[in-house]
Amino acid sequence: MKKINKEEIDPQVFRLYDDYAHNRMERREFIEKLSIYAVGGLTLTSLMSSIMPDYSAIQISQDNPNLNTETISYESSKGGGTIKGQLSRPKDAKGKLPGIVVVHENRGLNPHIADVGRRAAMAGFISLSPDALTPLGGYPGNDDEGRALQRQRDRNEMLEDFIAGFEYLRTHSECSGNVGVVGFCFGGWISNMMAVKVPNLKAVVPFYGDQPSAEMVPNINAPLLLHFGELDKRVNAGWPAYEEALKANGKAYTAHMYPNANHGFHNDTTGRFDKEAAELAWKRTITFFEEQLK
Repeated sequence: MKKINKEEIDPQVFRLYDDYAHNRMERREFIEKLSIYAVGGLTLTSLMSSIMPDYSAIQISQDNPNLNTETISYESSKGGGTIKGQLSRPKDAKGKLPGIVVVHENRGLNPHIADVGRRAAMAGFISLSPDALTPLGGYPGNDDEGRALQRQRDRNEMLEDFIAGFEYLRTHSECSGNVGVVGFCFGGWISNMMAVKVPNLKAVVPFYGDQPSAEMVPNINAPLLLHFGELDKRVNAGWPAYEEALKANGKAYTAHMYPNANHGFHNDTTGRFDKEAAELAWKRTITFFEEQLK
């Protein structure tokens, strides 16, 4: 089925999807409310197809010949025990590489975030993309079940899992020890919190992530590059107070607000994807990591 252009979709549809994707609405209610916007030439089926994830939109395949990509396990004694993750790095690397921890959204290590991890490797880094759903069997193959599983875990325990992933990557034989983190949505919050809790983290890039409290900001050592979508009112509401605390404590940060972009604009598998904003944000991200880690 041909997807509808984003411009043809009422902005309220994306707000509904945001509520659904962040567990503020059950699937039945989401479909009922979505059906209101199936008018004119738009059908409920075509709307669903246009806003739900399509994992055929993968940029870097798992078997890309230019990468060494594998599944590894590491211990997270404070979190969920043994955690699995995707480890990826370029095959032609000379010497040790700077590292990037890639943190998933609120549904586990789905194909999109695994793809982002491989994109980081293609840019010349060794990347680790952990799956916080490992203690519950791992990403189950679809996002609905993934969200349901992730709700069963304590988010602070998952934070410890990602911190343990940072330590695994930092001490890996192929890593230089200079490690940054990038995360999306839930992963944006994890990235912000890792900035607070990990003194030797070198660079932090939260995409549309919730912010730590002002009282936590003095503990941040790493420079931050923050990405926000202009239409993402929910996450953006917390940014002014966070920015004020960063300024008051003399923290290094750069923030970008992308015009007319929704929450999740970097995710090229859903209807919220904004190609121009996503490409610019990723270019800025890689440049930032090159400056801070290499």
